[in-house]
Amino acid sequence: MIAVGLSLLSAVLFGSMSVALRFALDRERDVMLGTFVTVATALVVALAWAAAEAPSRGVHVTAAWPFALAGLLQPGVGQLFGTLAIRETGSSRASMVFGTAPLVAVAIALLFLGEPASVPLIVGAVLIVGGSVELARERERPAHFRRIGLAYAFVTVVLFASRDNLVRWLAKSTTAPPAVSASAALLGGLVFITVIARPRLSRQALPFVPAGIFFGLSYVALFEAFYRGRVTIVSPLVATESLVAVGLSALLLRHTELVGRRLAFGTVLIVAGGALIGAFR
Repeated sequence: MIAVGLSLLSAVLFGSMSVALRFALDRERDVMLGTFVTVATALVVALAWAAAEAPSRGVHVTAAWPFALAGLLQPGVGQLFGTLAIRETGSSRASMVFGTAPLVAVAIALLFLGEPASVPLIVGAVLIVGGSVELARERERPAHFRRIGLAYAFVTVVLFASRDNLVRWLAKSTTAPPAVSASAALLGGLVFITVIARPRLSRQALPFVPAGIFFGLSYVALFEAFYRGRVTIVSPLVATESLVAVGLSALLLRHTELVGRRLAFGTVLIVAGGALIGAFR
């Protein structure tokens, strides 16, 4: 039950991050700068969490280095594409695609791990595809919408799903506490982003700090969940961030995101499909 609660907490925080990132990108469209500040702020949050729990859990830094490699996937490459997706399609539509992560995770398992297919998996996949079709059939879209953003979002999903499986595998044998492992992953991603982006900090970086705080809290909660539960439980629950992001976008960004019934219905289908996959995988 703790893993379930942490997964849902991570989902709420990640959905909030997407909306906060949309607000920031409305003020500053530099994706490289935004990604760097978001991940750097998240690292500070994770380090603070790790320091707070160090007296009871220890640190075990030397055991956390493999997670830095996982961080190259996400938040390294993945967060860059995620920020691009939110800039080009908006927080609601990008998050809707992010919600397809359970389907991608299952596809990876079917192709590379030899897991068997089943009726619930197929039904879940159909629901997710149906939700994606609803997104494609939208007639009214915001002025900032660019189709390439959906491709960026899908790349992000593949990296998310790969990271989830890798983190769960590493968590089974590590002695490093979750917050330390999350910090290592964020540090690995930040080093990659710094090399690629070479950001120049200015006042324009400040709008991205709230998104980084949400992201850091979400990331540590995610690692805490993976230490306690299987990917098949955690990933579908975290994918409910789509509902959070779409709901917050409709509430706070209704004039720019244009969240209609088709988008909302498609999001429900995707989340339902992910839940079905997680329950019966």
